[in-house]
Amino acid sequence: MAKYSTGGSGGAEGGGACELCGAESDSLREANVAGAQLQVCRDCAPHDDAAKTTSSSDGDSGGGGSSSSGSGEPDRKRRAVQNAAEASNVWDGDSSHWEEEGTDYDDDPLPYLVSGYGEVVTEARQEAGFQREELAEDLELDESVLLAIEQGRATQAGVPGSVVRALQERLGVELIEE
Repeated sequence: MAKYSTGGSGGAEGGGACELCGAESDSLREANVAGAQLQVCRDCAPHDDAAKTTSSSDGDSGGGGSSSSGSGEPDRKRRAVQNAAEASNVWDGDSSHWEEEGTDYDDDPLPYLVSGYGEVVTEARQEAGFQREELAEDLELDESVLLAIEQGRATQAGVPGSVVRALQERLGVELIEE
């Protein structure tokens, strides 16, 4: 069982347990894993962020690929992930539109929502016989706003409280935690 700690494990010299996987080892080394300095075993050493940047910068897959033919499988997978991210309206790091337009959190704050609100909305919409596009049009919303709510991303999408209240009323469900 992994420890996931940032505390010392007794040092790399005298042995101890890997702070990533928990395995006992006489040869631990220091590694930076997700911003934490950990003592890791040889098997967990490839998780060192420094090792990842050096191996990926020179085009090597780090030797961890499962492709036996050397056909560039890791590169193909990496490109597939990049293509999927580009195709799916992922935040590009540009926050200027928020800075220019601002948000209406002060005027119409998002209330605390019940646990699993996205599933509640999806099920209620389907039971009411609406397609997502139809319900969004009925409520005069952009379909992406309704999708964000159904995916449980209302906070990240900046959904105003009035939209949640309108959904509650239209679908007859409880979304706001009292």
